[in-house]
Order: sequence, then C-alpha cells, then structure tokens
Amino acid sequence: MATKIPEANNRMFKNAFICKNCNTKIRASPLKILSKKVKCRKCKKTAFRTIKKK
Repeated sequence: MATKIPEANNRMFKNAFICKNCNTKIRASPLKILSKKVKCRKCKKTAFRTIKKK
C-alpha cells in the first residue's frame, strides 16, 4: 500500500470545505466557516461540510 505524503494531504484537505447544497469546493479557515462568514459562490448558502477522506 502506498504511503501517505503529508504535503499532499494538506494540499487536498486543509481548509477545504464542500457546500452541502451544490457540492462546490471552497477554501476558507474553519473559524470563518463555523461563524457563518463564508457564503458559497454559486448558491449563496452558508452550509458547509468537510471533505471526506478515502
């Protein structure tokens, strides 16, 4: 099995969130996401989830 590279893991998953409504990927700090300061570019909603690691 391949070893996981921490740099690639950070690049893919750090500060990345998915809109629950339209599945758009947004990069923002977790504090801004939790305080609802970030809106989706497409649908203008504030509901986000983290990216699920496989």
